[in-house]
Amino acid sequence: MNSMIEYLWFDLGYTLVKTDREEVYQDTLKVFQINKSRAEITLAYHRTDKLFMREYQGVLGKDGRVYQPWYIGCLNYFLGVSLPIDDVIAAHRNVTAPGKLHWKAFDYTIPTLRSLRQKGYRLGLISNWNETAREVLADNRLEEELDEIIISSEVGIEKPDPAIFEFALAKADVTAKQSLYIGDNYYDDVKGSQKVGMECLLINPYGSQGIEELNYSQVITSIQEVASYLELMKSSVPKGQLIN
Repeated sequence: MNSMIEYLWFDLGYTLVKTDREEVYQDTLKVFQINKSRAEITLAYHRTDKLFMREYQGVLGKDGRVYQPWYIGCLNYFLGVSLPIDDVIAAHRNVTAPGKLHWKAFDYTIPTLRSLRQKGYRLGLISNWNETAREVLADNRLEEELDEIIISSEVGIEKPDPAIFEFALAKADVTAKQSLYIGDNYYDDVKGSQKVGMECLLINPYGSQGIEELNYSQVITSIQEVASYLELMKSSVPKGQLIN
């Protein structure tokens, strides 16, 4: 990895923010007298997300009503559950309390971003998101933590189109070689950033689970590992060759 990194670009969903979807789905299954642990449901969501990222690229960025039956069918498959999809959707709607599926920053998000800024890095966002992105950022006080914010619905370009990365680099007046992208979608984030010569750390909390088809070594479990990864890369560069 390049040791001249100055700018860190982040994805948004399941990189900086998440929902309480596991708790809601646990309550949904209880309607059918099915008990699954939160850990089981979290892993099933993870595997379903990765399946969609790999096989149905771009779908997860659309209105949930477009893909919900399809998604829940896959989720139930990974949970070993067989239920009528329409009944599950109705139950899910009934048990979803106001605010439960709102996007919330991970507990470590803001402390991690501030720590990276203190180390001298500039921080930005490149996200495939609809018109609600600014609301998510404002609700979680993330706008003030980021130097540049690039949202697909605002610029009319989506990852993995290299144009959205080029737009971000130009806006921040930084080069791809000086930048590092961090995100959880190999097909949008890694492949997209690589098209402009930008390196990427792929977030995958479960080791190789969900990404077994990949041969990619730059994998971390969360943004909490970014600083240590950068330090490791710096320490591997012979003295005198490091430019910071």
